[in-house]
Amino acid sequence: MKFPPEAFSDLPILTKSIQAYKLWHGYLQDLSRPSRATLGAKIDTLFTDFIELALLAGYAPRPQKAGLVIRASTKLDTLKFFLQVTWELKAIDSKKYIALSRPITEIGKMLGGWRKQIADAAAREKA
Repeated sequence: MKFPPEAFSDLPILTKSIQAYKLWHGYLQDLSRPSRATLGAKIDTLFTDFIELALLAGYAPRPQKAGLVIRASTKLDTLKFFLQVTWELKAIDSKKYIALSRPITEIGKMLGGWRKQIADAAAREKA
């Protein structure tokens, strides 16, 4: 079964995350075998866990959304940390690191906006 490209277009953060993951996935094979088995596997898992949390948060009922977005934010921060370690160990070159950092930074801004939107909605409900 093939989904149409616009299947999740109502979640721009998911679209951007999948684009970033595709970029990473292309770089993963270029890592040395030891790096691919350790840091590469860790980063790959963090990426897919983040995408899963973003998907779940996007379709979760309002009371559950905030917790999922916070978990996704933590996953993204951890992903950024391990990507930086991978770069510092020279397992990926600067060009690839920068190419990955750009969409991940944008995803972080989108996630921050999402967190603010949820907090503002919660504040309005309490008022």
